[in-house]
Amino acid sequence: MRPDKILYVDDEPMALKYFERLISPMAPVLTALSVEEGKAVLQARGGEIAVLISDQRMPGAMGNELLRYARDHHPSMVRMLTTAYSELGEAIEAINTGEIYRYVTKPWDLELLRADMRNALELSETRCERDNLLREKMAVQRQQLLASRISQLAVVCAGFMHADYARGLQVFLQAAERSGCALPPIDWRSMDHAELMQYEAQRSVAIGQAMAGWQHVFAAVATPAAALQALADALPGQVELVGDSATISNRQPLTWLLDAASHEPPSPALVAWLAWLMWWGGSAQLQSSEQGLVVRLGDTPSAAPADWMATAIERISLAASEAA
Repeated sequence: MRPDKILYVDDEPMALKYFERLISPMAPVLTALSVEEGKAVLQARGGEIAVLISDQRMPGAMGNELLRYARDHHPSMVRMLTTAYSELGEAIEAINTGEIYRYVTKPWDLELLRADMRNALELSETRCERDNLLREKMAVQRQQLLASRISQLAVVCAGFMHADYARGLQVFLQAAERSGCALPPIDWRSMDHAELMQYEAQRSVAIGQAMAGWQHVFAAVATPAAALQALADALPGQVELVGDSATISNRQPLTWLLDAASHEPPSPALVAWLAWLMWWGGSAQLQSSEQGLVVRLGDTPSAAPADWMATAIERISLAASEAA
């Protein structure tokens, strides 16, 4: 929903009525009599508000305080200050500190006030369009990173494990999808593309090293029962063994390799589930339950279809995007 309302905060009831009568033909107007009331409106209906305009001199707290609050909690909201000529120094300070878009002097020039409100609403619309484009761009970049990680895991699995890695990785991706795998975060404020690629390369190397460490553990297991016990031992406190099944109650080892931040190094436990599947994923069968992901081992190993990776990337990316 695109914000379309104007919130005006002033301790003078007549000023609120006058403003609403003047501006409501242009946009819906909300009003508040104090900074605290204004904060309450922002908390309850901040997503609906395109423009916040506040008087400066009010009992209890100054308008600047409300504008700072809006800047911190609703940074895309257009913020304005209305003040008397004698208080222009405070308005200039508010502009210089990034708290407001502009100020409107009292007493109002009615045509200038209408023009200012129109400009503020247009700016809000422009910011919404910009934010939507940025969100779409970020979602695409995060989808691309998720797909890249799946491809990297395939290379890691093929390089460190036996040749029949595809079915195990397919089961890993199915488990990640069922467990609510998210799009990995990318903080472009603290890194550029080259740094992201460096983190991702370091991450893949660390995953490969951990996989190689688990190889000697899981390759030595000979029976399905022993294999489930080995998985429980690798994930202490996160796996419950019941009969011929194992229930993984913690989501993290099921999705971390795909949706964690790039700079977070993997621990061996976070790689254990994928490593275990390299030996036992061919016969693994998954079932979701309220307690977690239930894993059973069948008698007949099954092969992954030819297009398994493309299908998995599409399904996981779509589910993660819809949940974002």
